[in-house]
Amino acid sequence: MKFLLTSSGIRNPSISDALVDLLGKPIAESTALFIPTGVYPFPGGAERAWKAVHGPAHIPLCQLGWKSLGILELTALPSIREENWVPAVREADALLVWGGDVLYLTYWLRQSGLADLLPSLSDTVYVGVSVGSIAVTPYNCDAEFDLGFVPDGSDMAQGADRALGLVDFTLYPHLDHPDMEDVALSDIQKWASGIPVPTYAIDDNTAIKVVDGTVEVISEGDWRLMRPSAR
Repeated sequence: MKFLLTSSGIRNPSISDALVDLLGKPIAESTALFIPTGVYPFPGGAERAWKAVHGPAHIPLCQLGWKSLGILELTALPSIREENWVPAVREADALLVWGGDVLYLTYWLRQSGLADLLPSLSDTVYVGVSVGSIAVTPYNCDAEFDLGFVPDGSDMAQGADRALGLVDFTLYPHLDHPDMEDVALSDIQKWASGIPVPTYAIDDNTAIKVVDGTVEVISEGDWRLMRPSAR
């Protein structure tokens, strides 16, 4: 699988060019499935999911002019025959994975069976936005925040600090965003100091491109790479 891990969507020409390069053809000739699942735990989650598809393109993703665009709702997949959704995933050129709650998203990626399917999708481009990007890394930088949205009695909180680990680095989005807490470089460095893999801190004009394990930073903004301390 090929990855384009963004902080805030396809925000500038450099990230757009990287997406086209990964697709191997123009966006207008490419098909995509949009995964809104991660946003549901938050108040107004259903409205946020709708706006991600039909609202203003302040986080450009669904509105890029895809040849076709469908919805892949992870919470529905366990109740659907695999032969009725797996072929659609395999045929899609891109999976567009929205932000929200890392813990909830990774839980449903696993429960739905999509997490097991992803490594076999060698030609598919996984496009993450914020939490959708964090989900494929080994560690969840939002674990403490996410625990506040776990329903009473749920087992979802188990392993809250871990994500899928489909790439060998972790990611902290929205570097120095003025409207968000705990995204100053000093905050991210503090968190990254306890993580045994490299951490990329990226702002909203930066993305991480990964092909066959090779990592490339695509940026018209600011980013930092923090390597684990020697033990």
